[in-house]
Amino acid sequence: MTARTTPPFRADHVGSFLRPKFLLDARERKAKGEITAAELRAVEDRAIAEIVRFQEDVGLQSITDGEFRRTYFHIDFLDQLGGVKTDIPVTITKPDGTQELAPPVMRVVDKVRHVQDIQRADFEYLKSQVSPGHTPKVTIPSPTMLHFRGGRAGISREAYPELEPDFYDDVAAAYGDELKSLAAAGCTYVQMDDTNMAYLCDEKMREAARQRGDDPNELPHRYARFINKVVAHKPAGMTLAMHLCRGNFKSTHAAAGNYEPVAEALLKEMDLDAYFMEYDDERSGDFRPLRYLPKGKIVVLGLVTTKFGALESKDALKRRIAEAAKFAPLEQLCLSPQCGFSSTVHGNDIAVEAQRAKLRLVVEVAREVWN
Repeated sequence: MTARTTPPFRADHVGSFLRPKFLLDARERKAKGEITAAELRAVEDRAIAEIVRFQEDVGLQSITDGEFRRTYFHIDFLDQLGGVKTDIPVTITKPDGTQELAPPVMRVVDKVRHVQDIQRADFEYLKSQVSPGHTPKVTIPSPTMLHFRGGRAGISREAYPELEPDFYDDVAAAYGDELKSLAAAGCTYVQMDDTNMAYLCDEKMREAARQRGDDPNELPHRYARFINKVVAHKPAGMTLAMHLCRGNFKSTHAAAGNYEPVAEALLKEMDLDAYFMEYDDERSGDFRPLRYLPKGKIVVLGLVTTKFGALESKDALKRRIAEAAKFAPLEQLCLSPQCGFSSTVHGNDIAVEAQRAKLRLVVEVAREVWN
């Protein structure tokens, strides 16, 4: 077994990191009007340069900007597409005192289009900071976010009297334009963060889809066709991956359930290069759904939790990798944390040193398992 020279790498990660205090302070000052957008960007630049060094120091090959310029992993991107309006999510305190992020309302109010480069300038700065031999990675929200949250009711009937094929074609073309913009800047690795395929594993979420008028058994296959429309625009030489997320706000989760209801559509029907799948606890079920993984595709096993600081044991991780390898070839598997450390600006309930320890663990186990 050998190391991989193209992404995803044997030791990889989802992308977001805990924001340093000086960055959070600067964001607060910007919100109060005490500093300008340009001054905030300069602070972001400093924070990103530091998180790049951090990733390289722990031994990662794929390097992100930590999503340090974002408040939310999805809204900051989707809001910049023409025809899309999003509302800021609301934080809800549950009876047990824990907080939950109520899903934001995303509305398609006009024809969806790519009106500007969204990530290019951010990528160009990231690329300037990354050392040779490392691969800068860009994370963007999955296009399915524009349908699943509101269903048909969330998409303008004036703009799209019928969803098929115009809505899906327009969104895919907009994403394709963004991918081409990134490729022109030298980007070769993009990850789409998708909560919706994971949510369709959860019976509560499946029932909510039914209430919106969608068939949860049909949706995974429709989303596979949708994603494939995006893939059709993918520039040559670019790796396009999907991360399946079950919720990560302040170390909480939103969904649970075995991947079986979506596995065939996800792994067999989508023309993606790789999948980051959360497998950090029993909420994700067993590894049997990996039997649908075709040759040529990679699954990155998210076995190390980013929700809590307790460190997993190497032996336990190796046992779980061996278990997964009963259903998919070991050479088609990699290892990562289950999600980012800070999907929103608020961050998970985990210490910076635990963040480092978790990533070092991923790197060390990957080296020992895959040489």
